[in-house]
Amino acid sequence: MLKPVEITVYGAEEICASCVNLPSSKETYEWIEAAVKRKFPNQPFSITYVDIFNPPEDDHKKSFAKRVIEEDLFYPVVLVEDCIIGEGNPRLKNIFAEMEKYGYKAEPSP
Repeated sequence: MLKPVEITVYGAEEICASCVNLPSSKETYEWIEAAVKRKFPNQPFSITYVDIFNPPEDDHKKSFAKRVIEEDLFYPVVLVEDCIIGEGNPRLKNIFAEMEKYGYKAEPSP
């Protein structure tokens, strides 16, 4: 049984100044969730969206949200198990490759 991998997408309602013409952070989160479900069906993972300006009470998530703001990271920032995989315009290829390191296996499209 695979350990459920945690994907976290940090972003904000307003689009990052350097990311004009890209989807919103929330849209990117939804896009990643749908793509991962298609690529790795029936394999356990969790995906969470964190608003950097209104993070949850979880100290770890709150701390990283603060880091995104203070370090001017391009958001959305995508983490797989606390490893930054993409900023601004994340690539599915990189997310999938990271998940495969945890034993996830891509299933062919029907």
